[in-house]
Amino acid sequence: MKTIYKYLYINKIVGIFALLLVVVSLNTACDDEVLDVTPADRFTDEAVWADQSLIEAFIGNAYRTIPSGLRYSLYGLSVVTDEINARSNSWAWGVWEGNLNPDDLREVDYWTGANDRNLNYWQPINRTNIFFENIDRERAVPIDEVTKNRMIGEMKAIRAYSYFKLASLFGGVPLFTKTFTLEDDFKVERNTYQEVMDFVFAELDEAIALLPPTYDNANQGRVTKGAAMAIKSRAALYYASELNNPTMDPTKWQEASDAAKAIIDMGQYSLFDDYRTMFLEENIYNPEMIWQRPYNQFVSSERVYVELSLYPNGYNGFGQVHPLHNLVDDFETANGLQPEDDPDYNPSDPYANRDPRFYATILHDGAPFQGREVETFFPGGLDSNEGPVSAWNATQTGYYQLKFANERIVNPSGNNMSQTPWAFARYGEILLNYAEANYFLGNEDIAREYLNMVRKRPSVDMPDITESGEALFERIVNERRIELVFEEHRWFDIRRWKILPEVADKDRTRMIIRKQADGTKEYEVAFWKTGNFNPANYLLPIPQSEINKNSLLEQNPGYNVAP
Repeated sequence: MKTIYKYLYINKIVGIFALLLVVVSLNTACDDEVLDVTPADRFTDEAVWADQSLIEAFIGNAYRTIPSGLRYSLYGLSVVTDEINARSNSWAWGVWEGNLNPDDLREVDYWTGANDRNLNYWQPINRTNIFFENIDRERAVPIDEVTKNRMIGEMKAIRAYSYFKLASLFGGVPLFTKTFTLEDDFKVERNTYQEVMDFVFAELDEAIALLPPTYDNANQGRVTKGAAMAIKSRAALYYASELNNPTMDPTKWQEASDAAKAIIDMGQYSLFDDYRTMFLEENIYNPEMIWQRPYNQFVSSERVYVELSLYPNGYNGFGQVHPLHNLVDDFETANGLQPEDDPDYNPSDPYANRDPRFYATILHDGAPFQGREVETFFPGGLDSNEGPVSAWNATQTGYYQLKFANERIVNPSGNNMSQTPWAFARYGEILLNYAEANYFLGNEDIAREYLNMVRKRPSVDMPDITESGEALFERIVNERRIELVFEEHRWFDIRRWKILPEVADKDRTRMIIRKQADGTKEYEVAFWKTGNFNPANYLLPIPQSEINKNSLLEQNPGYNVAP
């Protein structure tokens, strides 16, 4: 049975190093880079820690274990928010209804890794703890100080990021900074959220001081100084938010503002011109991307089939996730208004004149794609469940996800795919972090200025936001919803703002389109699934299997299982 302790235990012959057999490249463009796949036998811990190249490979493996938002079927945090529907996934629908339980975390089990890709945040924590227990060993050929400091900075940043994610998902968690031995007591209590965050900030500050601002091409993808600062910016924003700062202490918001502004003042990052293509492999490591996770699945398969998972059935895709109409409704019109507030909006032509990010994010009926229009209409739409190709793979909401998919891939398969990287942090988020922090500091002019920077990306160019007060906060909420959609921010945002009740209680909706004999179409926004707020759902439950093994591990409120 899976348990975190299997990730935190180590013996003298380090069996965990069998994982060095497959180490991901940090640069998909080059097959001979420092962290490419390396065939090797098992190594003893003495052998690994005596050899700098093996230590580098070990660090590379730590990167590989960090969960990202790209995995088979793309069933991540987005499917348990108001962003997207997972096709025929009764578990996700149950979460919408407030029925998440500690016996079945499934797609969101970032504690034991009982999800499709067996990934959790204890694995990178374990790698970093092993590293820190061994990096100061004496070795025949010493590692130069600059390299050693860079390694230490990377691993501190990875450990801090992993603990930050665990604290954001579960609240306080046990703080482990060393590996277990057979003599250790595995029963431990949870540290408080405050204790975990104090550790996170301390680790990040040390990492920032040690890390370089950039790397050469062979080392792209490693954590840089800017990446550690970006982790700190997000962590400071969450730490300052109402969920974790109920008194709204302004000093915490000032820290969040300062953390974001420090990145802006570096002058190293900028918004990429084209929102649609900035996520694709052709533009990997573009000036907006602060920290990206590359893939090279032709060398090391990780079952990240972006196009196969996202494409409509009529394009030979599996169509496994479908944007909700709730999300579509929140894309503004080209006039910068919500559709219901825009007198120019025509419900009989609902996809005309919308925020350009809508067209870059969602495939809707009539959208041009690979030489024809997408057809989700009834009867007989090629991309509906009445289509001639794999009708069972059709959308259930009337939409398909386009963001992250690369249109150059025709007839996707397990052997025909792009290498879309995952953005752990990008500059657009930092600008939004800075805007939000300044809103809560009362600096509304700064908040509007930085919101509008994001909206003025050349490929977007939306009208300026001019509101103030509560209306300005609503614009901040929606701007993050749209700009960062499917990047696994929404789950955290609606909780830290304490708006989960109003979001979770909304029923999920879809679009049904009927094509008439004369070619005109009728559009009906229809009920899809029930939404229900459960107060327990501000945090995930700790898997019950872990509670059963450790009597000192206290379950999160609202999830206690009767004996």
